[in-house]
Amino acid sequence: MTTSRISSCRSGYRAEAPGLIVGSVSLRNFRSYERLELELQSGLVLAVGPNGVGKTNLLESLHVGTQGFSPRTRNDAELIRFGEASGLIRAGGRRDGVPLEIEVVLARGAGKRAKLNGAVLRSAEQLRGETATLVFTPDRLAIVKGAPAVRRAYFDRTLGRLSPARAYLPAEYGAVVAQRNAALRRVAAGISSRAALEPWTEQAAELGAELVAARREVLLLLGPSFAERAGELGLDGAELRYDGTPPSAAALTERLDRDLERGTTGLGPHLDEIAIVCATRELRSFGSQGEQRLAVLALLLAEAEAIADRRGVPPLLLLDDVLSELDPARRRILAGRVGQAGQALVTATDAAMLPAAPDQLLEVSPGAVRQAL
Repeated sequence: MTTSRISSCRSGYRAEAPGLIVGSVSLRNFRSYERLELELQSGLVLAVGPNGVGKTNLLESLHVGTQGFSPRTRNDAELIRFGEASGLIRAGGRRDGVPLEIEVVLARGAGKRAKLNGAVLRSAEQLRGETATLVFTPDRLAIVKGAPAVRRAYFDRTLGRLSPARAYLPAEYGAVVAQRNAALRRVAAGISSRAALEPWTEQAAELGAELVAARREVLLLLGPSFAERAGELGLDGAELRYDGTPPSAAALTERLDRDLERGTTGLGPHLDEIAIVCATRELRSFGSQGEQRLAVLALLLAEAEAIADRRGVPPLLLLDDVLSELDPARRRILAGRVGQAGQALVTATDAAMLPAAPDQLLEVSPGAVRQAL
């Protein structure tokens, strides 16, 4: 059995450390880690090692342990070490001075189970309401270059992080639209009347208008900081634009014949676009991959600032392979911004890629992590 135990490069884990989110991590049979005991420092933590040794797995474990789900897969069985029946993540830290002890149990053929300070949660994903974690991985470029549904989902998750009381809106609106679509098909098949559609039309209009207003508020909140961070990274003239109008019951009724023909609701925020623009160019279609990467980083930094302002506690930042595609000047800018966060874990193949001294340097090898000397 391989065991890796390390301590912070300062004076060890101090419960009162400002900005400390995760101070300890314990893994059992998670991905490539059979057993890992790890203490983390607040500030900027740099994990280095060759490609394929487990750096991404380490960041993924922190995301699962603080948010209850993986940013890489929805198949929990993939998170369990090959040949094992179960896995475990324990994370200990603080949120605004309050201790947090989290446990997530993974089991093949069963759902995840999670505990927070000893109390069993209904769902592991309830953890996202307790600790905010933002992640960058190379595939996150889909936020910019992917289909409109990817951006809608991203900003709806941002809505939940910035305004937890309205986190229900996207799911509730989606459920109402699904019910309306089912009712449309029943009417088209002649087994229901148009009058049966009216309650669903009214609810879709009401919730849709609320969701559009909430999304626009998110863009107004993020927009100035996004433009500023993007400009620092060399992406001048960046902005966020909402393309869509609040649905009304009258507008939905006016297009009822078309909706009946297609069997779907053809108006509402489930079809809206959120454009990420640079100097009037939509980066989805007219941005280089480098520009798209900078836009995603600027979004992450803007959201981190907004979360810190709203919640009074900075989020945990997980940045995987973020430095490799940046030139030295942009690396310095990013390192400066990330260094101002409460706690950030960054992976790289070489410590020299980070143009700043990290608060903690970790060396990752297959199945193990050790404190760099």
